[in-house]
Amino acid sequence: MAGMKIKKGDTVVVLTGRDKGKSGSVLLALPRESKVVVQGVNIAKRHTRQSPTSQGGIVEKEMPIHISNVAYMDPKENKPTRVGIKRAKDGTRQRIAKRSGEVISEKA
Repeated sequence: MAGMKIKKGDTVVVLTGRDKGKSGSVLLALPRESKVVVQGVNIAKRHTRQSPTSQGGIVEKEMPIHISNVAYMDPKENKPTRVGIKRAKDGTRQRIAKRSGEVISEKA
């Protein structure tokens, strides 16, 4: 199991499936399952019974999608790109967008 290069808060685009072409922010990363939960993507409807604390009805919620089916959205060109890891001169790890070469984030 390799480390996931997509993190919580990243903007991603869906590459395959019924939500192909949709983009959204990563709400939750599940590295052990190699899945992410993306805002507004892979919506499931759950029928819930009324309880003293919550009202019943149909609740929509985002379900996890496999990491291979999403790609990071390049901040410069607004197109899908792969994410690479590069070492800075001071030794810190940086995530870079392969398409534009722009630094995404730094990690010690």
